[in-house]
Amino acid sequence: MKERSIEKTEALSLKHEKFFSKKALEMKASETRELLKLVENSNVISLAGGMPAPETFPVDIIGEITQEVIKNHAAQALQYGTTNGFTPLRNAIVEWMKKKYSIQISKDNLIITTGSQQALDLIGRVFINPGDVVIAEAPTYLSALQAFEYYKPEFVQIPLDDEGIRIDLLEEKLKELKSQGKSVKFVYTISIFQNPAGVTMSEKRRKEILELASQYDFIIIEDNPYGELRYSGSPIRPIKSWDDDGRVLYLGTLSKVLAPGFRIGWIAGDPRFINKLEIAKQSVDLCTSTFNQVIAWKYIEGGYLDKQIPKIVEFYKPRRDAMLKALEDFMPEGVKWTKPEGGMFIWVTAPEGIDTKLMFEKAVAKGVAYVPGEAFYAHREVKNAMRLNFTYVSEEKIREGISRLAETIKEEIKKSKI
Repeated sequence: MKERSIEKTEALSLKHEKFFSKKALEMKASETRELLKLVENSNVISLAGGMPAPETFPVDIIGEITQEVIKNHAAQALQYGTTNGFTPLRNAIVEWMKKKYSIQISKDNLIITTGSQQALDLIGRVFINPGDVVIAEAPTYLSALQAFEYYKPEFVQIPLDDEGIRIDLLEEKLKELKSQGKSVKFVYTISIFQNPAGVTMSEKRRKEILELASQYDFIIIEDNPYGELRYSGSPIRPIKSWDDDGRVLYLGTLSKVLAPGFRIGWIAGDPRFINKLEIAKQSVDLCTSTFNQVIAWKYIEGGYLDKQIPKIVEFYKPRRDAMLKALEDFMPEGVKWTKPEGGMFIWVTAPEGIDTKLMFEKAVAKGVAYVPGEAFYAHREVKNAMRLNFTYVSEEKIREGISRLAETIKEEIKKSKI
C-alpha cells in the first residue's frame, strides 16, 4: 500500500508540473528551513534561528496603542493605504534616522515595505537583469542570496575580516571585471553586526567603498537590521550617512526593535530609485498593512522605540556574553569564532575537513542545532563553518547547547584523524 501511495504521489507531481512556469520549476525550498524541521517538537536547543526573544516584545504598550488606533484612527488604519507608505510613519522614520544616524532625507526618499525581505525582492526586481554582476560579502545573508537569485545575476563574493568586507580584494575584483568588459550593478552589504558573521565594517572602509562606487559606477545596498543592538564598543554611522552622490539604498526594519510580526521595513534612497521601487511594489501587494503602520507610527511618535531599545540591549548582552564564554570554555583547539559587539549572531569556523552540513544531524541527535555555513555562500564553497544565534534561548541553554556542539565537533575531529 505504501509503495502504491508513493507511485501515486509521483504521478500527481508529474501531472501538475507541466502547469508551472520555468521560474517556478527552478524554485527550491530553503535547505536551512528543511534542516530545521528536524528540530521541531524535540528536546533540541536551537541556536539556529534568527528570531528575537518574545520576552522583548512590548506587549502591553502595543495593546494600549492598538486600542487607541481603533478608537481614534480606525478610518485610516482599516483602509487601503498608499503604496509608498503611511505618511506620518514615513515622516517619523525620517526624523528618527536623522537623529540616530545623521542620514539627511525626506519622506520622498523613503518607501515602507512588508519587512526587509520584500525590500530585497523589490531591489532584485527593479535592478537585476539576468547576468548582471552582483557583489556580496562572503559569507552573507542567505535570504538575500535567495531573493536575488530569482533574477539570475552573476554572483561575486568578497571575503570578510574583522573590519567587514575586504576593500583591497573588492578593488582587485572590480579591476578584473572591468578588464573583462563587465560592470557591477550593486554591492550588497550588512555593514553593522553582519548576518551571519557578526562583524562591523570600519569607518575607513565605509568611506572607501563609497569612493569605489563612484569610481566604478555601481550602487550600494546597505542592509541594517541590527544596528541598534550594540552591547559594547562605539556606535558607527551607516554608509548612507556619508552618501552625497545618491548611490546608497538603505534598508531598515522594525522587526528587531519592535516585533517581527508587524512586517514593517523600509528603503531609503534617491527619489528616482524610490519611485521605481514604488511602481514595482504596486503589483506585489498594493501596500503594506496600514493597520500595522499606524500602530508603528504611534509607537515611534510616543517615544516608546527610544525607551525600548536600551531594554532589548540589556536583555541580549548577557546572552552574547554567555555564548562567547561557553565557546571559550568548551570548544576544542582549531575552532575559531567571531566576537561581535552587537547583533544576533556568532560565526564559528571548524577545522578544515569538517562538513557542518553533514554534521548537522549528529548535532541534533546530541540535542543542539545551528545553521550550516555553506548556505551563506552563493557558490556553497565553504563547508566547515556555522552560524549560531544567541538571542532566542536562555543563558543556561546557550551554555548547554555550546557544550553539546563542542562534543559533536570533537568527535568529528577525532574521526577525521583516523
